[in-house]
Amino acid sequence: MKRLEDEITLEYIRSSGPGGQNVNKVSTAVQLRFDIVNSPTLASHLKGRLIQLAGKRVNADGVLILEAKRFRTQEANREDALAKFHELIRKASEKPKVRRKTKPTKASQEERMKEKKKRGEIKKLRRKRLEQD
Repeated sequence: MKRLEDEITLEYIRSSGPGGQNVNKVSTAVQLRFDIVNSPTLASHLKGRLIQLAGKRVNADGVLILEAKRFRTQEANREDALAKFHELIRKASEKPKVRRKTKPTKASQEERMKEKKKRGEIKKLRRKRLEQD
């Protein structure tokens, strides 16, 4: 059986931002790629939730791309990227709560009707009255 870690591709890229010459020379940022659509390890319901949860981080081919460039070292950024990935998988595996329809209580319905009557009375008083002779 394949593990998720076996399907992950890590690519090291140059990081942006401050850091002087180090930024221009060393590829410390990590780009994690995971093919969600073609993954044999993930269940189909998990794939759908993961794609929805990841949003713009999933490209048109269904590949998840996570970038980690918070730290100055490759090792720390790699750990950060893997942590982000595992957190996404954990969130996707949580079952969403089922929404149950609720009915308004009798008291709240009566309160609403009372307010409507009151508002109608106020509007009625604003109307122009026809003079009766």
